[in-house]
Amino acid sequence: MAAPLMSLVWTDHVTGRQGFLVVDRLVRGVASGGLRMRPGCTLEEVTGLARGMTMKEALHYDPDARYVPLGGAKGGIDCDPRDPGAYGLLVRYLRAMRPYIESCWTTGEDLGLTQDLVDRAAAEAGLVSSVQAVYPLLDDEAAARGRLADAFAVEVDGIGLDELAGGCGVAESVLTALDRASVPYRGTRVSVQGLGTMGGATARFLSRAGLTVVAVADVRGTMANPEGLDVEALLAARDAYGTVDRAALRPGDRELPGDAWLSADAEVLVPAAVSYAVGAAEQGRVTARWIAEAANMPVRPEAEAALAARGVTVLPDVVVNSATNAWWWWTLFGDIGADADEAFDRVRRSVRALTGQVLARAETGRTTARAAAHALAEDRLAALADRFGCYR
Repeated sequence: MAAPLMSLVWTDHVTGRQGFLVVDRLVRGVASGGLRMRPGCTLEEVTGLARGMTMKEALHYDPDARYVPLGGAKGGIDCDPRDPGAYGLLVRYLRAMRPYIESCWTTGEDLGLTQDLVDRAAAEAGLVSSVQAVYPLLDDEAAARGRLADAFAVEVDGIGLDELAGGCGVAESVLTALDRASVPYRGTRVSVQGLGTMGGATARFLSRAGLTVVAVADVRGTMANPEGLDVEALLAARDAYGTVDRAALRPGDRELPGDAWLSADAEVLVPAAVSYAVGAAEQGRVTARWIAEAANMPVRPEAEAALAARGVTVLPDVVVNSATNAWWWWTLFGDIGADADEAFDRVRRSVRALTGQVLARAETGRTTARAAAHALAEDRLAALADRFGCYR
């Protein structure tokens, strides 16, 4: 793997905490990738995430679309988002990164942060927007910004469209895998780690498709019911960090240890919280047939090799959770409007096609889905470089 284009380590003068920015690649002078905040965040982690963003962008390349994929980047801050000083740290980080956000790095919410919080901190740091670097590439900046603002105001059954787009994509990857294996939706059980933005939306879409969500984990532990949890009740009982008020549980629901989601009696596991959740030790507890990576980098390479050896398919993050990023740009560039039905239709068509291509390539090449996705991304990166030149 080639070294990233740019890698920065920042130290906060107030707290001594560190933040990171990695630009893996530029396309047309711009890179895209969210900003996460979590205790223990490292430069190595952010570097891997930035490379993943390069591939997520490239995989959605459509030469006939208005949206032309950007390069990949990622930001990270080593801090607990619940820390009383976290917001001030976020503002100082964004102020320090202002030259890059103004010129080449478009960013937004990721693990530990919400878009509202990023937007508020960006304004306090003197930025026009967290995605202002892309504005020169737009045909009509005012119309594009208005369209995206309208899209962020759309809610579907109490949840914002910006939260739902990514989960719709995760669910569609799972449903595509089930369809290829001729496995019916009803009777298929799902265990989800994390009920935040991505995990919550994924649980909703899979439940509404007819699958049974039998386990959900948050920071307080795992909630389980072999007959199925009431997903909508759990979603309504979340706080801003995705932690569920246990008063919402029904008499038949059980509370189990936090890692019980791993060994749940389910066909599909959806790690939708932290990176590195499934390592060599944890993989041995997995009995599922599929793991859909709703989080970034949740399955370690050594664990994936062991899982593949016993027939478990890992649907890779660069495909599975790519719809949030794509939805932003489809909306901003004008491929879709500020409409939920239009957004979900585009997400479903795009992610279903992409997942199908990756699984077919993996089967033909007798390789993993991740290797197939990476190979497909490299093909499309080459096409982007031919069209726009290479910035590396």
